[in-house]
Amino acid sequence: MQIGGTSLPWADRSMYAELMLGWELRSWHEARAIDGPVLMDRGIADVVGYLTLCGLPVPAHIEAAAKLYAYNRRVFLAPYWEAIFTQDAERKQDRAEAQSTGIFLAETYARFGYQLIVLPMIGVEERADFVTSILKGV
Repeated sequence: MQIGGTSLPWADRSMYAELMLGWELRSWHEARAIDGPVLMDRGIADVVGYLTLCGLPVPAHIEAAAKLYAYNRRVFLAPYWEAIFTQDAERKQDRAEAQSTGIFLAETYARFGYQLIVLPMIGVEERADFVTSILKGV
């Protein structure tokens, strides 16, 4: 936004998806070099879900990347939560699109064989405890 580029979700969604893919591939490779668990906010399958949500075709190279660069089979999903929904200069989705995003991401990750663990709608510390207990196998 600061440089006036058009690779933004409200300007050129296909190009934005390509940039998302590049970023997620970089993050995937960086995470592989770290010993121990790594939690990531997004993944390569998010790009597939995003394009599907937007009604855009999913290029073969993006589909291939989502299959080739896999994560742990358990994926935490933060569903749409009305109480914390907000919009700002960078988060322009309306409520309907935010709700649909969660649905499309859940469907996409399930299609790629991931087990979805839906985060409960509770306070930050309680959510952290929930995630920790899952990671420890409690």
